Amino acid sequence: MTDASIAQPHTPLGVGSIIGESFSILFGKFVQVIVLAFVPTLIGVLISGLVNGFDVTLGQAEAQFTSAGDVVGNIVAFVINMVVYAITTALLVQLAYDAKLSRPIQLGRYVGPALNAAIPLAILTIVVTILLTIGLMLFIVPGLWVYAVFCVLAPVIVIERAGFGGMGRSRALTKEYRWPIVGALILAFIVVIILQIVAMLLVAVVAAFGTLGMILALILMVAISTLGAGYLSILVSLIYARLREIKEGVSVDEIASVFD
Repeated sequence: MTDASIAQPHTPLGVGSIIGESFSILFGKFVQVIVLAFVPTLIGVLISGLVNGFDVTLGQAEAQFTSAGDVVGNIVAFVINMVVYAITTALLVQLAYDAKLSRPIQLGRYVGPALNAAIPLAILTIVVTILLTIGLMLFIVPGLWVYAVFCVLAPVIVIERAGFGGMGRSRALTKEYRWPIVGALILAFIVVIILQIVAMLLVAVVAAFGTLGMILALILMVAISTLGAGYLSILVSLIYARLREIKEGVSVDEIASVFD
């Protein structure tokens, strides 16, 4: 006897459509994305710079691990970056759905849900980052697979308020669609890497002009990092929405209604 669930056609994720729409939202709401993500990212960079030195933060020097103080400083900087990432992502997830539905972008309305999601999202992001790092050390592909499994962690925590159950929920949603998600993520990472290369080149040039140059380099780096983070956040938000639509018949309107 044939299993009915196996006999049913597999609905495609629609990677091309998701990537195209993510770019459309990013450039259509370019100013809002920058404004929304710039401040928390800047705060994170400033704190990291004060802890480890701005030359390290800007990529002009290697991080040091020669003393206990260096190790603690790098750990503090890592945790701060994860918290900033969590808040920024939680803000951008909400913007992505309002943009997709052509609703007004209300930056102030996003702050409360973002702060509520920040702690579980930051802690689980640290866990996923450790797993991702281990996976990348094992010939890269396992790391991409790990990222695909947990890529919708942020929207799950922000939208469904799943808290520390977010990893399990993300794992369930991405099941059977992980390879298409890996493909989308590879394309996204290429975009982010290009932005980072451009940023490092520009930062190296600008930072050479004394203190003023260092300040301008800092602002420039934050702005370009914001674009990369914005694109990834929008992309995973759309992947989440598509998975909910395929697996549960939930529309984007219903997803976004939790913020009303």
